[in-house]
Formats: sequence, structure tokens, C-alpha cells
Amino acid sequence: MLEFRKASLKDIASMQELVKLEVEKGVILPRSNDEVATSIRSYTLAILDGELVGYSALYIYSVELAEIRSLIIKDGLRGKGIGKGLVKELLKEALEFDIKKAFALTYQKAFFESIGFKEISKEELPYQKIWADCIKCKHFPVCNEIAMIYTF
Repeated sequence: MLEFRKASLKDIASMQELVKLEVEKGVILPRSNDEVATSIRSYTLAILDGELVGYSALYIYSVELAEIRSLIIKDGLRGKGIGKGLVKELLKEALEFDIKKAFALTYQKAFFESIGFKEISKEELPYQKIWADCIKCKHFPVCNEIAMIYTF
């Protein structure tokens, strides 16, 4: 049975193991254990039959804007609705905070469109996103990710 729950500090090692290959490929930004620990409350985990099979984070930028980030699903389980369930959980959380918009930077445009996100220009993203996160990416400044936004 698939369930979603908030992450705790004891989950960090499993989270890092799950994301390792995607970080090596440059699909997801690397985050140290300390960085994950600092923002542990933003992560929601997908647990299938007691096993961590995915996670993502809701990072709040302002009273009106949040980001869905670090979305990872275990190889072999992609395309089974786990990622969509995670994003929907984070959107519910954003709504509870009265957030007006949530964005994502992604290579998976169709996936986010299927949830109701629309493509926007990267120039519309918060300036601090580029200098806090994107600058750490091995693809910076030539990035093929697509900016997507969800409006409540």
C-alpha cells in the first residue's frame, strides 16, 4: 500500500541513496546531509509496503510562491502514479499555507502538465532561485529545464 508521510532526520541516508544516480546524472542538484537536515520539514516521502520509493520537497519562497523540488521516484516504479501522488500531496500542503502559486523546474514537461502546471519563462522565477540553487548545477548557465507553474 502506498502512503505519504513527512520526512524525519533518520530518513536522510535512505533519501541520499535513492537520489544518488540522478545527482550523478545532473538531473537533481546535490544536497549535503546537512542541507537536507536543515530543510527536512519540507520533504514528503512516498512509502510503498514499508520501503522508501520516492520523495519531493515543498520549498516556500514567499507568502504567495513555493517550489516543488527534488522529485525522485525509484527506478522501475516510475509511471505508476507515485510522483503524481507526491506532487498532489505537496500542492495540498501549499494550499494549507495559503500559497497562491507553485513552480517546478523540470525535464518532464508532460508530467507536470498532467497535474495542471503551465510552462512559463525562467525569467519569471525568483532571482534567489538562480543564485541559491541553479548556480550549483553542473549545467549552469546552459540549462534545458523547463519552468512550470501551478496556480491555485
